[in-house]
Amino acid sequence: MKDAYSLILSAIDDGTYRPGDRLVESELAERFGVSRTPVREALQRLETQSMLTRDGRSLIVATLDHNQLAELYTVRTELEALAARLAARHATREEVRVLGQMVEDDHRVVDDPQALSRANRRFHHQIHLASHNRYLVQQLDIVHRTMALMARTSLAAEGRGLRSLAEHREIVDAIASGDGDAAEKALRNHISTAFETRLMESARAWASTIEQGRK
Repeated sequence: MKDAYSLILSAIDDGTYRPGDRLVESELAERFGVSRTPVREALQRLETQSMLTRDGRSLIVATLDHNQLAELYTVRTELEALAARLAARHATREEVRVLGQMVEDDHRVVDDPQALSRANRRFHHQIHLASHNRYLVQQLDIVHRTMALMARTSLAAEGRGLRSLAEHREIVDAIASGDGDAAEKALRNHISTAFETRLMESARAWASTIEQGRK
């Protein structure tokens, strides 16, 4: 059975609670069927991790501004690139086969951005594990936990799903060949494209908001 912290974190990650949403202790306790004490402790923990922020006396799901988003992608790029390089060196044959099978299976959900986003997280986590470096995995877990604060997946952009899977295949092929340089390069390009897509989507959303305000 999951604890209150994991339950709330999962709810943020799957979009049940989105950036800006207010979290109420009593409502969370009722939703998850737990007492208020572990919920209170979980909220305090999430606040110290900057997943939640204060709005007066209320706790709300934090929102990443442009600079925070850029900083997050900078750190993610470096850590993920290292994971790919190490995976090319240390991944077992079984791990490589699993990665390849994930890419094939994920084509089934390419038209479902939310399902593809979940599959994408599984794929990247498998690369982290294939690095066989527990400290790197821990740091990447923190990065990907913070990524739950991004309200919309970049995989929702038109054509991004198929392109992302092609990039995943390139990463797997490099890892399978044991080419650390190629694996790192493919991973860096993959995240760079994802970040660029997210920035473009944010720019379009901003422009649409401005246009609506003029009507």
